[in-house]
Amino acid sequence: MSHDVALPAGAEGAHADHKISPGEIALAVVIGRTSEFFDFFVYGIASVLVFPALLFPNSNPLDATLYSFAIFSLGFVARPFGSVLFMWIGREHGRGVKMTIALFLLGSSTASISFLPAHGQIGVAAVVILAICRIGQGLALAGAWDGLASLLSLNAPAGKRGWYAMMPQLGAPFGFIMAAGLFAFFVSVLSVEDFLDWGWRYPFFTAFAINVVALFARLRLVLSDAYEQQFETRQLAPVNVFELLRFQWKNVILGAFAPLASFALFHLVTIFSLSWVTLFQGVTAKEFLPIEILGACFGAAAIVASGVIADKIGRRTLIGVAATLIAIFSFMIPALLGAGYAGDVAFILIGFTLLGLALGQSSGALTSNFASKYRYTGAALTSDLAWLIGAGFAPLVALSVSSKFGLAFVGLYLLSGAVCTLLSLYLNRQLVVND
Repeated sequence: MSHDVALPAGAEGAHADHKISPGEIALAVVIGRTSEFFDFFVYGIASVLVFPALLFPNSNPLDATLYSFAIFSLGFVARPFGSVLFMWIGREHGRGVKMTIALFLLGSSTASISFLPAHGQIGVAAVVILAICRIGQGLALAGAWDGLASLLSLNAPAGKRGWYAMMPQLGAPFGFIMAAGLFAFFVSVLSVEDFLDWGWRYPFFTAFAINVVALFARLRLVLSDAYEQQFETRQLAPVNVFELLRFQWKNVILGAFAPLASFALFHLVTIFSLSWVTLFQGVTAKEFLPIEILGACFGAAAIVASGVIADKIGRRTLIGVAATLIAIFSFMIPALLGAGYAGDVAFILIGFTLLGLALGQSSGALTSNFASKYRYTGAALTSDLAWLIGAGFAPLVALSVSSKFGLAFVGLYLLSGAVCTLLSLYLNRQLVVND
C-alpha cells in the first residue's frame, strides 16, 4: 500500500526555494491512502463473506474460504511485476501516462468485480474472472504509486519526521472503518439471500467511485508545475528495477523484511480473525464487524501516538520495541481467540493497538539507505515485496494451519514476522557500522 521514504540527514534544508507545505502534501497522501485501503478492505472482507459462497458453492465453508484467500493473494503477487511494468512506462512516457493507465486498470478491475456473476450462472469462468480482476488490481495499485509519501517525508521539518511518517499510514484504519462499516450495514439490514445476490456489490461500486475521484485528484496534484519541480530537485524519478537490484540489493532485502511484524499482524486482526470467528465460533459478521471497527479506532490512535513517540526515541527504536511487543502478543493468540466473545474483543483491541504502533513507522523505515538516485523506485519495490512476503499469504496460511493444527501455529507465524523485523533492524545497523 504505502511506499514511504525516510528523510536523509540534512535533506530538510536542501532546495528550500522549491519547498511545498508538508500539510498540503499530507492531506493528499492521507486521501490517496484511504481510498487505496478502502478498496483493499472491501475486497478483503468480501473474500470472507461473499466469494466463498458465490464462487465455491459445492465446497465446504472452510475449503471455500481457503480458495477465496488464494485468489486474494494474487493481488500481492502481481504488485512487484506492476512496479517493474509501470516504472518502465513512467521512464518512457512520463508520470501522467503511467498514472492514467493505472487509473483505468484499477477502475475497470474494481467495477468488473461489482458485476461478477455467481458460479451457478457461468461456472468456473466466474472464478477465472475474479482472479483476472484481482491481478489487475495488484498491477494497478503498483502503477498508482505517485511518490507523494516520499515527498512528504523529504519535506518534513527537522524533529518531526516520525510525525509526518505516520500520516500516510492513517489510511489503513480509515479505509477499514469505511469498508467494514458498509458491510456491517448491509449484513444487518438484508437477508443472507439478498446480501449474496446484490447487497455485497454496493461497496464495490463505492470503492470504484472513491478510487477514481481520489486518484484523479492526486494525478492533478502530481502533474502540477510545483510538484514536478519538487520531484526533480529531490531526484524522485523512476530508474530501471534491474539496475536497482544490481546496485542496491542489500537495501531492498533489508527494507522488505523490516516491516514484516506489522504486515503479518495486519491481516490477522482484519481478515483472518473475521474468517475464524464466523467459521469456528458461530459469531456472525453482524456481531463481529463492529468490534473490528472499534479496534480500527484504537489502531488509528496508536498510529498517531507512534508519530509522537518516534520523534522522541527514534523511528527504528520504536519499530524494534513494537516488534518485541508483537512477539509477546503472538503467544497470547490461542488464549484470546479460544476464549469466546471476551477473548475476541481483547484480541482485536490489543492487536489493532500494537498494529498501529508498528505500522505507523514501519513502511520505509530503512529506505533512507538508498542512494538518492534509487530512492523513488527503491521505496516502491521494497514496499511491494514487504506486502507480498509479510501479508499477501497471511490469511491463507493462518486459516490453513489453524484449522489443521490449532491457533498456536498462527502465533508462530506472527512470531516469525517479528523475528524478521528485529533481524532486519540488527543487520541494517551492522551494515551502517561497517560502511
